[in-house]
Parts: sequence; structure tokens; C-alpha cells
Amino acid sequence: MVATTWQHGLDECELDEGVTIRRLRGTMQRVERLFSDAGRRYAPPFPDPELMYGLRKLLHEHDPEIVHAHNWLLHSYLPLKRARGPGLVITLHDLSLSCVQKNAMRQGEPCDGPAAKKCLDCAIRFYGPAKGGVALLGNHVFGALERRVADKFLAVSNAIAVGNGLTKARLPFEIVPNFVSDEIGLARPCHDPRLAQLPSGGYLLFVGDLRRFKGVHVLLEAYAMLDRAPPLVLIGRRCPDTPRELPPNVILLESWPHDAVMHAWRNSLFGLAPSVLPDACASVVLEAMAFGKPVIATRIGGMPELVDHEETGLLAPPNDATGLASAIQRLLKDEGLRTRMSAAALKKVNAFKASTVVPRIEEIYSEIALSRRRAGRPEGGAPREMFGM
Repeated sequence: MVATTWQHGLDECELDEGVTIRRLRGTMQRVERLFSDAGRRYAPPFPDPELMYGLRKLLHEHDPEIVHAHNWLLHSYLPLKRARGPGLVITLHDLSLSCVQKNAMRQGEPCDGPAAKKCLDCAIRFYGPAKGGVALLGNHVFGALERRVADKFLAVSNAIAVGNGLTKARLPFEIVPNFVSDEIGLARPCHDPRLAQLPSGGYLLFVGDLRRFKGVHVLLEAYAMLDRAPPLVLIGRRCPDTPRELPPNVILLESWPHDAVMHAWRNSLFGLAPSVLPDACASVVLEAMAFGKPVIATRIGGMPELVDHEETGLLAPPNDATGLASAIQRLLKDEGLRTRMSAAALKKVNAFKASTVVPRIEEIYSEIALSRRRAGRPEGGAPREMFGM
């Protein structure tokens, strides 16, 4: 079973390939002005009364052996956690244990670490004066509780483990990366009319939120330095800081469906991931590699764990338009290098496919369930259910 927060236009209960999805309404979600994007009403960093009630009801109905949590919805579960209750696995996709913004960025630059005064300043800047202090306190208090009660943390990259202090605090964790479908690189029919907007020849491709943190401004500056380069295609969600003016030959395509994006990868020359924030384990890089595309990324966060410099792609310094332009120019000029990197990318992505990663997660579930039974949790025979959030 998967429990998540309800969003407009979605059913409260859905069955997806045998998995029950329950979308829970939260008290905070009812206050539209609390969210900068009304279409993305996230769980708060502190327990939400209605979310707690919904989770408690599901726990009583299904009595799972494992709860696997991924985001701040976890904080509405923590008050319900019991020592003899389900085992708790927490996947960290971001830096939420050490940063209320979840990205360890301060005034547009990577932060050198948490401290009370500057964290409060960042929280107020990011969430506003009314919400900033409350968000920081909630994340601090319930982050500390997470550390005490989790059976195991799953960090999607070594950078995330270090950034969240898992190694320093000697907390139980394993590195379990994001994964992609085994069939992701296979051709599937897609008749989306938006595909006609793609250039007919080869092009460079960026996929992701069109934000400064994702390095879009650096990419556009670098692209403007290139001489007779193929088109640059940007596919993603427009944000308040999305550049308003684009250099010639740049095509911006907003919020495409996943299947259409996959076809865009297939016909591209290579991918670009110029983030200036420490991305955890960028799924777009895995998707590009699944189609045999080299990737030019920045040497920050979990990117070096995905892109092997000079083997599956190139790494450039973050926030360095000149360095990024040089890497792009090099890959454009050397077709043989692109071919070698393409083969290496297809080989490396096998380590990030579901058939490789999912058994590791299942093994962790089994180990925790067995350990808790031996420690005195009531016998349940074979594992009954896993409850994901």
C-alpha cells in the first residue's frame, strides 16, 4: 500500500497494478495561501492532525511489518510510531535532515553547513516570515526523532549520506540509488503531437525544472558562447526564476509527459545537467544513459557518482559557463568520443535498473522484519504488507 497526500483532480483511492494508493487530505493543505504552488500542496514538516488520523486508520486496517517513508509525510507518522510496531525505513532523496530547504543552498550558493542563525535566515527567506521559523523548528525536532527511531536510512547517494550527517552520527544506513525501469530504453509508440516541436536533426537536451538552481542560466550563457552549435532543447516546468529571454536556436518546451520526454532523449545528441545545487541522484541522468546518451554534468552533489568523467560523460565546475561551453564544444566535435561514452553509459545504467536496485530494498525489508521478530514483535509468519509513504 502507498499512502500519499491528496492533490486536486486525483482520486482518494486508486488501484495501480495491484498496489493500493490512498491519498490523504491534510489540514494544512486546506489553506491554499500556505503554498506558493497550489498544485503542489506538500505535507508540512510537523505532524498534521488529519494526516495523522488518516495514517493511524490505515495502520490499524492493515498492520504492516514495514513502513517506508520518503518525505515530510513521515513527520505525521512519527507520533504514531511504537517500539513494537512496524519497522521504519527512510529514503533520503535530499538534505532534509540538515537543511529546512532540503538543498543546502544559501543565497544561490552551496552552504558550508548548518548553524542556528543562518538557518533561520534562510528559512525566513525561503518560506516567508510567518512560516520560516515554524518550518525550521518542525524540521529540527522531527528530524531528531527520525534519527532516533529509524531502523535504517537509505541514502540515494554518498553525497546525501554525508550531507545529512549519517556517516558522522554513525546512523544505520545504506546507499541505495534511484532506479529506472528495465524497459526504459526500449522503443514504445508515442503519438504525442508535441513531438513535432523537436528539431529534425540532432540537438542538445536539458530536462528538469527551468530554475537557477538547476543551472539553466549558466547553460544559456554557455550556449551563447558556442559557434554554430545544434539547437538546444529545454523541457521542464517554468518557474518564477526561469529566464525570460533565450538565445537564438534555443527551444523551450513546458511540462511534457514522461513518454514524450523519453522520445526526446532518444533523438538527442547528449544530455546536459548543469546544476549549481548538490543534486542527490538525478533521475534525468539515468534516463539519458538508458538511451545511450553521454551527459555533461557539474561536479557537485551526487553527480560524480552517476557520471564517470571521460567515460560516460564529462564533469564541469558548477556555475562556470566557460567550462561548460568548453565541455559541450569538445563533445560536439568528437563523434568518436560520443560513441565510446554512449556504450559506457548503456553499460553503467544497468546498475541503476529496477532489477538490480529493487532486490536490495526487498532484502533490507526482510532483514529488518526478521530482526524485529527476533526482538519480540508478535510473530507474523511471512511478511504481510509494506506501507509506503
